[in-house]
Amino acid sequence: MPGLLSSPVCLTVIWFLSWSLRPSCAQIQSDEVLDIQYGHLESNVTLPCGKSQIRIPVVWRHNQSSALPWHQVTSDGSLVLQHVDHSAQGDYSCYDNTGLLLRSVNLRLGRPPGLLSVSCQVPNHTHVRCSWLDSIRTFLPAQYDASFRGNGKEWRPCVVDIPHRRCDIDQPTFWQTIHTLRVTETNALGSETTYVRFKLHELLKPDPPELVLVKELEGFPKRLTVTWSFPSSWPKHDAFPLMFQIRYRPHGSIYWSEIYSEESPATIFDALAGHLHHVQIRARDEVNSESQWSEWTPVFLVKPWEVFTTTEPVEEENDSHITKPETSTAKSHNPELEDEGNLGLVILLVLFSVVILTTVLSLIFVVWVRQRRRDHVTKQELTSMVKMKSMPI
Repeated sequence: MPGLLSSPVCLTVIWFLSWSLRPSCAQIQSDEVLDIQYGHLESNVTLPCGKSQIRIPVVWRHNQSSALPWHQVTSDGSLVLQHVDHSAQGDYSCYDNTGLLLRSVNLRLGRPPGLLSVSCQVPNHTHVRCSWLDSIRTFLPAQYDASFRGNGKEWRPCVVDIPHRRCDIDQPTFWQTIHTLRVTETNALGSETTYVRFKLHELLKPDPPELVLVKELEGFPKRLTVTWSFPSSWPKHDAFPLMFQIRYRPHGSIYWSEIYSEESPATIFDALAGHLHHVQIRARDEVNSESQWSEWTPVFLVKPWEVFTTTEPVEEENDSHITKPETSTAKSHNPELEDEGNLGLVILLVLFSVVILTTVLSLIFVVWVRQRRRDHVTKQELTSMVKMKSMPI
């Protein structure tokens, strides 16, 4: 048996097996001791080799490759990556000169947090929702802690929703003038706290009205009726009333008309007869004049009631006993329309008579004036003749 083990063939097989199993053993060991190290982008990052001794040569690999970013290896075997960017991220492994894995580390690069851009929405008097955006991109997972207080009051927690980067506050101290929100962002490279001061009564902005319905009013060709419901997010209607603004315009016009109402429904009295209209509605807190208007509801399209509607004509049948029905566009006897026509005719005749009479009177007056002038001239001529006869010769 000893002779068999020492034979060249056996030694060759044993060497081959040991060489082929070495990488797998190293990989398993790498998975077991894998560390995570964070570094700043665009800076120098040092990765210690771990158990290596001074002046013992080591070999570094990046993602199992010998190709490394711009680097240098120190005397103690540490790897220094210079002015790193995202391409330097990944798994790094350090081996001694015998091929033994000394350390495996996962390098993640990013930036420390900066100040946040925070905005808050107040849909009603009992709820506040604040959300935020990063002023700089960190590329690293973060944790957030948020709290909230009124002037001179203690800090209260703001319930954080990390995936959506927001927090919610129920029953805020609405009567306080100034409020402060504090949000702290923390990642592996540091933390930063942002403070925001604001006034709740100025941020109060209801959600748009719901269940809006715009319809015609039968018998009135210039009226429209608008109905709606309070936003579902606005509780206690009696304690916190809303003012509603309705705007409308004929299709194709750029000018809006507006009406205001405190309750539903509301009636538009001056719609343009026979034209399609755009109608929208929004809401605002009635008591707080410094609050904001809600967003407008989507546009509703409606046409006022019309006297005549067009229907599809019915095709004539061959049978003589079936007649073609009349459509609603056919003219029908309307006494009111006839009376209006007769009245117009009478007025026209009266005006014509007045014009004729005025013309005749004017002609008579002109003839009379001319006759008077002629009589006057004749009288003067006769007087002159008499005087001439009475003079002595």
